[in-house]
Amino acid sequence: MKKYLIALSCIISFSFTQAPSKNEKAVQFAVQKLTDAMLSGERGSLESVVSEHLSYGHSGGHVEGKAEFVEKIASGKSDFVTINITEQTIDIVGKTAIVRHMFDATTNDGGKPGIVKLKILLIFQKEGGSWKLIARQAVKA
Repeated sequence: MKKYLIALSCIISFSFTQAPSKNEKAVQFAVQKLTDAMLSGERGSLESVVSEHLSYGHSGGHVEGKAEFVEKIASGKSDFVTINITEQTIDIVGKTAIVRHMFDATTNDGGKPGIVKLKILLIFQKEGGSWKLIARQAVKA
């Protein structure tokens, strides 16, 4: 009986630790929305998922605000053909979400094909009822 209770306790606690919370699901959705907007290049979609206070850091050291980030992608200057996100973790602290993942992409910037492999840190902040990207920093993988 004791072994049965220990096994049941392990199963129950494993189940609870594996299920994402409502906020984690919402942040996952925000990350997917950002990814989809970067792929489509649709200006309205990009603007809807990022904060007015965006600080978007590239692996080469360049930092953009919201207007520059949106314009580069919406104009096609920065053109993502595919984006694959792996090894994602989400840690929520109050109204702030810290997201880390691997970012593998193919690009076609200015008609020049490329491959991007980065480690990404995203910071989302809950604004109203939505999670908005407020900061991003990339480093080469």
